[in-house]
Parts: sequence; C-alpha cells; structure tokens
Amino acid sequence: MAAEIHSRPQSSRPVLLSKVEGHQDVVSAALLIPKEDGVITASEDRTIRVWLKRDSGQYWPSIYHTMSSPCSAMAYHHDSRRIFVGQDNGAIMEFHISEDFNKMNFVKTYPAHQNRVSAITFCLTSEWVISTGHDKCISWMCTRSGSMLGRHYFTSWASCLQYDYETQHAFVGDYSGQITLLKLEQNTCSVITTLKGHEGSITSLWWDPVQRLLFSGASDHSIIMWDIGGRKGRTLLLQGHHDKVQAICYIQLTRQLVSCSADGGIAVWNMDISREEAPQWLESDSCQKCEQPFFWNIKQMWDTKTLGLRQHHCRKCGQAVCGKCSTKRSSYPIMGFEFQVRVCDSCFESIKDEDRTSLATFHEGKHNISHMSMDISRGLMVTCGSDRIVKIWDMTPVVGCSLATGFSSR
Repeated sequence: MAAEIHSRPQSSRPVLLSKVEGHQDVVSAALLIPKEDGVITASEDRTIRVWLKRDSGQYWPSIYHTMSSPCSAMAYHHDSRRIFVGQDNGAIMEFHISEDFNKMNFVKTYPAHQNRVSAITFCLTSEWVISTGHDKCISWMCTRSGSMLGRHYFTSWASCLQYDYETQHAFVGDYSGQITLLKLEQNTCSVITTLKGHEGSITSLWWDPVQRLLFSGASDHSIIMWDIGGRKGRTLLLQGHHDKVQAICYIQLTRQLVSCSADGGIAVWNMDISREEAPQWLESDSCQKCEQPFFWNIKQMWDTKTLGLRQHHCRKCGQAVCGKCSTKRSSYPIMGFEFQVRVCDSCFESIKDEDRTSLATFHEGKHNISHMSMDISRGLMVTCGSDRIVKIWDMTPVVGCSLATGFSSR
C-alpha cells in the first residue's frame, strides 16, 4: 500500500473509529495489534482480552482470560506473539498468542516485584523482560530461565520505563519527579545520570533512539524534551495541558509529539521547528526591574521604609520581578507556552502577534485518558481510561503522513 500524504488544515481533528466496551473496571493498558483489526486490553477487573473486528464493524473478544490479580501493565511483542502482563501483586505473566488470535497459552510467571508493576518492556535479542514497580525498583529477568538477573532500587515508586535496545540503557521515571538513566548489564547495572526538571511525579516517558531524544510527561501538566544525544543538557519545555500528562508518543517521521492528559486532552506538537529553551529562573532580593525589595529583604525594607513585595518570575527572560512590573500575560509557543503565562512588561512589548501563533493542535478525547498507544505506521491511536472504555482513533488528519492501511471507519 502506497503512503498517503494528508494535508493538515486547521479544522482537522482525530476521527473516532470505534469504541470497545465490556471491561468492569479501569482499563490500564491497550495496544493495537500490528497489521490486524485488533486490540489487546488489560484491566483492573483482572482480565486480559483480545478484541477482533467482526464483519459487523463491532469488536468482540476472541480471547478472554482472567488473572489472579488486577492487571496494571502490559507489553506485546508482535513478531513472536508474546505478551507480558504485569499485575497489582508484583508478578508478570507471559503468554503466547496463536496465529489467528483466538487462543492464548500460558508460558511462565516472573516474580519481578513485591508490589504493583508499573511498566514492562521485552527485549528479544537479550531475552530479558525489564519492568518497574511500586516496590521502588527496576528489575530485569531472563525469559529463558525465568530467573532474576538484577534489581536497582530508587527512593520512590518507579512509575514508567523506556529502554534503548541497542545500548541497553534504561530510563526510569519516578514519583519524586526524577528520571534515572541506567546501563543494564547481565547481573549488574550502573547509574549514568539523573534528570531533574519536573515539579511533579513522572507519569510517562518516550525514547526516540534515532534522534536520541527523551520526552517526559508529569503530574505538573508539563512535558520536557531532553536532548540526550546532544550532550549539552539542552531541554525544551512544553506546556499546553491542564491536567497530568498520562501518555506521550513521538513520531520521528513527521517530527511530531502526540500527548494525552487525564482530562481527555489530546495534543499534537510540532517539533520540526527551532524551539527556544525556557530560561532558568533568576533569584534576587529585589525586583530586577524597579528594584523594590521582596518581602524577605528586611534590610532594604527598613532602609527605604517600604513594604516588601511578592516575588514572581517572567517566563520569557527568567528575571525575578514584582507584580507591578509583570501585569501582562502572553502565550509564547516557541518557548513551549501554549497558554498565557506571566511575562514582565518589557518582554510583553517585545512579543509580536506572529510570535503567539500556536505550534500545537489541541483536541478532545472526551474521556479520562490513563493510557495511550499508537500504531504509527497506520496513523492509529488507542486510548483507554477510568471510564472503562477503549477508543480507537484515526490520527492521520493531524499527524501528517501515514501508511493508511487496515482500520477503516466503515
């Protein structure tokens, strides 16, 4: 099938193709089966289900398997049709799915964690299943023997995981807001560095091994792009969501980032432009514009017989300013600020109308999104959430080009 190029007019939006309903509790993970009209779902209702699209256009479960504990995470390797399901009790169960997706055979159980499994990835070349959990650790286990190879502990719950299969580097986000980069070996690991920039727990990670970019989403409603390959500590801040960022996916071909938040917001960010880094916030005892003292500057307050003022920061220049010198608000998308933020009066004057042109599109998923995954080759996205509904979306109207095959809205 030839690639189709879709233009992106402003009115374009994701097209809802199907709703899959039937779970009795929160759907914790959903994955599209490559090259098939099918979805795999795992839920807190202790079931894992494989849904295939029938001639009627409806999705029906061809596999319905009940687990011993609520399902919390899932990884699927399509070429080998192996599926790994993480559970609330800390165990990971491996299954093999038949070629026609109508049968699922149990392979083995991995005692990976002492508490809820938060993320799983499977590496076929090393035959490792790597996972993070609420027991504050990352573990990697051998899928041939089922034995534990290594563990590394963090200071707080490990919430998400990305893995570079070529270099054996793992990125782990945790509830303290920190991301740890580790190099995994057969029976040991080493901490390469820690990344700190979020003001809330890390809720999602995405690693692009081609451009060597790491994207992180957090409960502080923001996304940070970390330029790992550049080695200069370059970071870009993206602020456009109004709730915690639950899932992210970078599309390398079109240089676009898709992100979903808990309030149902779906954003598509244009990363194919030269964006500016947000400045570090400067510290000062007095306003860097009018020099009035801040309220902790007792000496200057006494000397000038004035009341101290509250400190704010201009998002564009980073200077510490008082309220009177920062009365204006503006969006500044080139720096990642898609909605209006505080800027000092002089920076406000320097921002032109064209500087306020949005560099992202925002859409409504119309349900509480807790998880999202994409089949980039077909421009398809699946979202699931606390409303127990799984939604399948055609994203080609908003993500440029795709191989428009398979799923149809008919």
